[in-house]
Amino acid sequence: MTRAIRIHATGGPEVLRLEDVEVGIPGPGQVLLRHEAIGLNFIDTYHRSGLYPLPALPSGLGLEASGVVEAVGAGVPGLAPGQRVAYAGGAPGAYAERRVVAADRLVVVPEGIDADTAAAALLKGMTVEYLIHRCAPVEAGQQVLWHAAAGGVGLLAAQWLRARGVRVMGTAGSEDKARLARERGCEDCVVYRDGAWVDRVREWTGGRGVAIVYDSVGRATFEGSLACLARRGTLVGFGNASGPVPAFTPLELARRGSLYLTRPTLFDYTATRAELELSAGRVFSALADGTLTVDVGRRFALAEAAAAHRALEARETTGASLLLP
Repeated sequence: MTRAIRIHATGGPEVLRLEDVEVGIPGPGQVLLRHEAIGLNFIDTYHRSGLYPLPALPSGLGLEASGVVEAVGAGVPGLAPGQRVAYAGGAPGAYAERRVVAADRLVVVPEGIDADTAAAALLKGMTVEYLIHRCAPVEAGQQVLWHAAAGGVGLLAAQWLRARGVRVMGTAGSEDKARLARERGCEDCVVYRDGAWVDRVREWTGGRGVAIVYDSVGRATFEGSLACLARRGTLVGFGNASGPVPAFTPLELARRGSLYLTRPTLFDYTATRAELELSAGRVFSALADGTLTVDVGRRFALAEAAAAHRALEARETTGASLLLP
């Protein structure tokens, strides 16, 4: 048996329940892990609320954790009890003390990277990796806009983009968050609730607009994001923190300057083992050489998962947040 957070119905944070569940033994291609740290991500709130429907209820939550291998099933080469590993993706269920997972979604955590850093950085870091390297690649000297720049993904993005010579304008929900984003690599950061962030971005680019907008906020920023783009610019929508974007006509993209729009997911960019190893390897290398520093803003006990979700949805967190089993 192990303790795990489960939901029996979708809804608000109150549906999260701490329960005793059977763990089982690892079958072929599986590994039993003892979690050391669990990553909190906004997608977890989408699964809980029903915005992203889960296959069946009751269900666990959580897509990211680091831990230690306790047992290995048949047909799992390269892994053994005692190894430190991490994962990001697959079936929800990371909010647990122990768990059986598919071995082909695990990556070995290099020496020098602790459990908290691995759990805080893998999913968010791989998100930044695929966005700036493979989905909408950026070049030195380009100007881009990154929404929610003081969040876990945003702070990693600001550092990585600065290291590549890219000029970044961020948005954030408060001046304290904006200050943190500037410290981590944003050339400037606008408090978007002031209402004038589109004008600030246009002024920053000399009226041209940015080459790329990376937008995880969704409904509240979508129209403004389009207005910030240069001719033939790209809007990368990779989240819905304020709700899903309303329907619109593709002709709007033509009217605003032959714009591009894409709605990618990390899981389509780490669909194969080779892609997963490429993405995770780049993240771990960037952590090791100092390109990336992880900000863990808050840590919650596993039993405090509901409080953690409330903090996420109220925009009360900066950097990454963790659940500790």
